[in-house]
Amino acid sequence: MYKRILLAVDGSDHSLRATGQAAVLAKAMDGAVEIAYVADFSKSKNAVLHSRGRSELELQRRKLLLPAEELLKSEQVPFEVNILHGDPGPAIVSHANAHAFDLVIIGSRGLNPLQEMMLGSVSHKVLKRTECPVMIVK
Repeated sequence: MYKRILLAVDGSDHSLRATGQAAVLAKAMDGAVEIAYVADFSKSKNAVLHSRGRSELELQRRKLLLPAEELLKSEQVPFEVNILHGDPGPAIVSHANAHAFDLVIIGSRGLNPLQEMMLGSVSHKVLKRTECPVMIVK
């Protein structure tokens, strides 16, 4: 049973499709979803420099999460939001392993095989290192 689902989102179409799958599973299993967004250090420095303050930065992050939140609300799935900090792959893995989730759901990024081999993908890192089952949504 998947009662505690960790949903990793980044504001992309892939993560919105992953949200749809999380909603279906959570409703079917009478579970709850934790939305995790990772404020990537390598990108957040640039965002901080171009924002007008902490409140604007938080607003930008919330806008990325809004579609996922609205989808879960419309499906009446209980959820909470957690903003993590660091490199996305390790941050999601660390959080998932530390909090004993039943399932992690993450969208794929759609890298071709060569890009994935050279760069790696967040979803691949999560899949390999997380102790619970992982669903990657295309």
